[in-house]
Amino acid sequence: MKISIITSVLNCSQFIRDNIESVKMQTYRDVEHIVIDGGSTDGTYEIVKKSGVTFSISEKDRGIYDGMNKGISFATGDIIGFLNGDDMYNDPFVLEDVAMAFTYGYDSCYGDIVYVDRENTDRIVRFWKSGKYKRGIFRRGWMPPHPTFFVKREIFERFGKFNTLFRISADYELMLRFLEVNRISTCYIPRVLVRMRAGGNSYTNLKNFFKKFEEDCTAWRVNRLSINPVFLLLKPFSKIGQFFYKHQ
Repeated sequence: MKISIITSVLNCSQFIRDNIESVKMQTYRDVEHIVIDGGSTDGTYEIVKKSGVTFSISEKDRGIYDGMNKGISFATGDIIGFLNGDDMYNDPFVLEDVAMAFTYGYDSCYGDIVYVDRENTDRIVRFWKSGKYKRGIFRRGWMPPHPTFFVKREIFERFGKFNTLFRISADYELMLRFLEVNRISTCYIPRVLVRMRAGGNSYTNLKNFFKKFEEDCTAWRVNRLSINPVFLLLKPFSKIGQFFYKHQ
């Protein structure tokens, strides 16, 4: 069972080595790492080319989700996962656990994630404990952390890739489409799979906050699902506890 890891990246020379090394250090060996560079100008692609990843390409694209879609097109693995350029796997056994989950016949799996200081990745600033998926839980603001979400390639072939009309919420829309609309099966791996450097795109300023809210509402509408917009507006506040949760 081959696992394809896709990294869509732009100008991430400071951290891309950590990303690549965390894939290389995996004890599960049937892995390909595909890096889609969006035309970096800071030396990122030069680092990638020297790193020995399975496949890489550098060209202008229409954003991170367009890069992920390109990666899916190039992937030859049975399972597909995504690891952002400044993120890394938590330990060498992550993909072993992912592969084990799929031996039970699930269409997808996911786990927990920790946000870490951008410079000191040993300092945890937020712990996102996912918990088990139950149908309808998206209505309460739940979603799995996308970098921990692994899916059979055939699911993308059946139900589509990322909708690039979404600039911030394409990962949310895709997981909503897969889990709630098409009801693919999933498995929760109850441990930290990914270390994500803090400082994401979704809530960094008020403009992005409302753009995220608008796109989340649109995600429900394009999938012909109904939800009270108030629940989506309050969704970010449901994450406050993640800054106080004590990771063991």
